[in-house]
Amino acid sequence: MIYFDAGTNKKVFTYVFLILIIVTIACAQNAWPAPKPVPRIQIIPMPYHQASFQRDGVEITRYHFGPNLARPFLFPVIGPSGRSLTRMGHPHDPESHSHHNSVWISHNDVNGINFWSDQGNGKIRHKRIVKFEDGAERASMLTENLWQTDKGRVVLFEIRRITVLPLPDLEWLMIIDLEFKADNIDVMLGKTPFGVVGVRMAKTIGVNDGGGTIRNSEGGVNEKEVLWKRAKWVDYCGPITNEKFEGITLFDHPDNPNFPTYFHVRNDGWMGASLTYDGPRTIQPNKPLHLRYGLYIHSHRKTHEIIQAKWKQFTETKFDSTN
Repeated sequence: MIYFDAGTNKKVFTYVFLILIIVTIACAQNAWPAPKPVPRIQIIPMPYHQASFQRDGVEITRYHFGPNLARPFLFPVIGPSGRSLTRMGHPHDPESHSHHNSVWISHNDVNGINFWSDQGNGKIRHKRIVKFEDGAERASMLTENLWQTDKGRVVLFEIRRITVLPLPDLEWLMIIDLEFKADNIDVMLGKTPFGVVGVRMAKTIGVNDGGGTIRNSEGGVNEKEVLWKRAKWVDYCGPITNEKFEGITLFDHPDNPNFPTYFHVRNDGWMGASLTYDGPRTIQPNKPLHLRYGLYIHSHRKTHEIIQAKWKQFTETKFDSTN
């Protein structure tokens, strides 16, 4: 038989107690699940029918889809400096150009109905958000819209996916995927320069107001050489602060039916990709029309070679566009 004196018993008790504490702490730590990575790019639902696209917790654009709007739109569109490179409305004619909603999708003639102007007889109504997706490399939201007459008759069904991809130096790329569906009858997108993508630049970036510059993929410069010309892309760049130039390049995609498209671009600060400038286009039932456009939000006055490389990156970006 082994006997322990009081001192020895005290030491044994202390050792056992310490071991129990260590085991308890280890078990407690193992009981918590390992944390998942926090997505770098997130979409945060906001009040009043808005959704904020954020990079590392800082907003870079916001989608507006309220029930009283004539159409959904994106505003602001934040450049690397932290300022919006787009604006709402024409700086010198805000009433008749109230439809210039920063970045928007619309068309002037859908079966003879004007969805372009706020005074037109057609409205693009948000139906529902299908899903949000956050991630380290991109974030996207998938929505459904109804193109309706002022009497509520649905003319066209739309599925829209907006995807944001971060680029180095606080630049980023927005990809807009569209699917237009007819129901029981053909839907005619009439011949017009107005539609389907419009971008209203910030006042200081405009050629007239800020001394900015328009360039296209074919070497054209400013309205005289870019308006109604086919191109892969058009870039609008100008001063956003007294020290910094920033801009947006609007990309057309090779899979779009009229690629390279005609661009509607003005020195007063707006640009658009004209899907039906060269003639009408029919959407037949069970034959949806798929379109993809890109916006490259960038710093500095980029060289032609850099923009061309970004356009190529855009064309090679692969993911399911509508689900």
